[in-house]
Amino acid sequence: MKIIFLGDIVGRSGCLSIKKNLNDIVKKNNINFVIANGENAADNGLGITEKITNQLFDSGVQVITTGNHVWDHKETAKLIENEKRLLRPNNLSSTYPGNGFEIFKNDGVKIGVLNLMGNVFMKKCDDVFENSTNFINKYKLQEDFDFLVVDFHGEITSEKMAIGHLFDGKATLVVGTHTHIPTNDARILSKGTAYQTDAGMCGDYNSVIGMDKSNSLNRFMKKNSVKHFPSEGEASLCGVIVTCNPKNGLADKIESFIHGGELSK
Repeated sequence: MKIIFLGDIVGRSGCLSIKKNLNDIVKKNNINFVIANGENAADNGLGITEKITNQLFDSGVQVITTGNHVWDHKETAKLIENEKRLLRPNNLSSTYPGNGFEIFKNDGVKIGVLNLMGNVFMKKCDDVFENSTNFINKYKLQEDFDFLVVDFHGEITSEKMAIGHLFDGKATLVVGTHTHIPTNDARILSKGTAYQTDAGMCGDYNSVIGMDKSNSLNRFMKKNSVKHFPSEGEASLCGVIVTCNPKNGLADKIESFIHGGELSK
């Protein structure tokens, strides 16, 4: 079985590229299950709307994870109560609507998807290591689900790597999101879990992490600028493809994935 995980979808360019290319990518790579982080998919690059959520599902995404921008559009709080395919970080307070973990069935195979958010330089959320340890004590690979994918939405590489090692042997894939830059460290950890520190983004890389580069430069240099807005050139779709082992639920192979745009030139 092959699972593709796509990094943060940013604005119109990311959504348009998903719509145009995902079906062909799935067919070409014999993908069985598609997960994408959609927390920047709204037209302004912040949050996600019901319309865009449905468009991504119609384009072939089967599960959408999020992060610190999950509530940037008020409608998402209502949507997420009933849409189980849209996740928010599991270590957000339990007073928030929605869930951070779900099990999805795909051709008789049970795939768990866990969405986590880091504590360092991020919006306040519960201790991610405590939350993860509680999860590991409650759920078991090959008992509660056949495969487990963990999206760790975090700012710093050390925190992401630590979570990877915590889940090593207990998850099929641990992959980082949020920083929008694909890291060159895709590998299988010592106990069999596939890992990459950041999947990168699905957006226009002729930008500053997906946002208009001229406006971003002006903001850094304290010149005339407006609120950040996405760059809308051709998107590069970035992520990882994992070949899963049905005998133990771990990974046989992980490949970094990049399609189109600036990064494929």
